[in-house]
Amino acid sequence: MKKEFIFLGPPACGKGTQTNKLAKYLNFPHVDTGSLLRAEIKGETAAGKEAKLYIDKGQLVPVDLVANIIKNRLSQEDCKNGYILDGYPRSTEQADKLNDINNSIDKEPAKFSAIYFDLDHDVLISRIVNRRSCPKCGEIYNLKYHPPKVDGLCDKCGEKLTQRKDDNEETAEARFETYFRETAPLIDYYKNKGLLKTIDANGSIDDVWERLLAIIND
Repeated sequence: MKKEFIFLGPPACGKGTQTNKLAKYLNFPHVDTGSLLRAEIKGETAAGKEAKLYIDKGQLVPVDLVANIIKNRLSQEDCKNGYILDGYPRSTEQADKLNDINNSIDKEPAKFSAIYFDLDHDVLISRIVNRRSCPKCGEIYNLKYHPPKVDGLCDKCGEKLTQRKDDNEETAEARFETYFRETAPLIDYYKNKGLLKTIDANGSIDDVWERLLAIIND
């Protein structure tokens, strides 16, 4: 049976790391909405050109336009057995669109799961302010939970690690406020449909990974 996954959770909950691991484990495409939109713009497709008009004005890309881009991607051959969708939906309106997309694409019954990464607020703040990244290879570390082997240097390429300007407590609080106002309603949306699975996102990457495997194989 085809399996369809979306991950829900606030910034720094660890869903990005687990998304990549699960995509490799299942050999499913990791459909990153942000990268998908940038690729459409770079490729100067009709949808990409239209989206760029809104982005250049600092406006949100219309719901229907984003949905059409998502639909085109999920209709491709590599998604026939399943997919892991990252960054979409971000609202209940988009969730309705995704439901319509799946209904139009799926020729046979599919198993859809919305996996919510639950983590204490204080831990989320700590993860953000202690986050460091490699500007060369993109590897992400956390000084408290996942530090590099050599202080300040990337384990993979030896590049000096950097901290994003917005990885501070004040900005983090603002991001959480936006998330819980705009995106958190999706938790109730999928819970009411019986499609929500909650995972304890506290602990090491390996700990959370084992919990994730238990959920998807349930």
